[in-house]
Amino acid sequence: MANVLVVAETKGNEPKKIALELLTKGAEIAGGLGGELSAVVIGSGVAGAEGKLGEYGAKKVYVADGAAEYNSEGYTKIINEVAEQAGAAVVLFGATSAGKDLAPRLAARLDAAFAADCVDVQLEGGKIQAKRPVFSGKAFRTVTLDADKCVFSIRPNSFAVPADAPGGSAETVAVSADFGETKVKLVEMQESTSAKADLTEAERIVSGGRAMKNSENFAILESLADVIGATVGASRAAVDSGFAPHSMQVGQTGKTVNPSLYIACGISGAIQHLAGMRTSKVIVAINKDPEAPIFQKADYGLVADLFEAVPKMEEEFKKLLASD
Repeated sequence: MANVLVVAETKGNEPKKIALELLTKGAEIAGGLGGELSAVVIGSGVAGAEGKLGEYGAKKVYVADGAAEYNSEGYTKIINEVAEQAGAAVVLFGATSAGKDLAPRLAARLDAAFAADCVDVQLEGGKIQAKRPVFSGKAFRTVTLDADKCVFSIRPNSFAVPADAPGGSAETVAVSADFGETKVKLVEMQESTSAKADLTEAERIVSGGRAMKNSENFAILESLADVIGATVGASRAAVDSGFAPHSMQVGQTGKTVNPSLYIACGISGAIQHLAGMRTSKVIVAINKDPEAPIFQKADYGLVADLFEAVPKMEEEFKKLLASD
């Protein structure tokens, strides 16, 4: 019997979508291994998250409520203690900013095998296989982890979440939120004031490139994004030109995204940008240059002026949504 532990990120006491994705996949893995699925939440004001986590399959939820601000060493210490207490052979993290920081730390503490930035995890012949992008997303590699303990970080939007929770309840286990002595000190926390999903978690993204010409023109993309419930991103060229902040940058030196829909407006499709978004489920490209490299990767391409095409696209989306 091998138990599975999901490290569930929350916003307040509400689990993020990536937490529900991991629970859905974790329940599948636990069932195949004949083990139990549990989850751990850490933070301040996170008590109450166990209700929804239980509905999505967690049998136990370890709650470290009252933890101070994010601390790499402190969070790793708590998760390590919970993993040992839960008898976890498999630990799942989201490949988010926090997950990318914590997952390898935990793997080192547990002396576990580790696969990062995965897009799928499956059981095959009693062994766990992970599918992950390589060569900047140009190809995928399937790796088999032959170890007693395994840790994975998984890209958001890799797994579907049931529209209706399967139902169930979880046993709540309170654990200490005390970090103890750490070498890390949080100096400042800067939180986004936007109500929209972060780029790394967004299901729909509308991005602009250098062809946007200035920062004011990003209002066109914001308007479209508001209609379809998307988050706005930018290419490195747009960021370097001062049209958008670095927090909006998609690409190898920005954020890696994995949305269901990615609309690239005025983006040529440089390798650096493709490395950050090529695993998107559907890619739509709008560019005046028919030879733009982005069209080689796009599922749908429109050779047009984005300043004419985007407003028309927005009108059509409004019509479609009004008819639903």
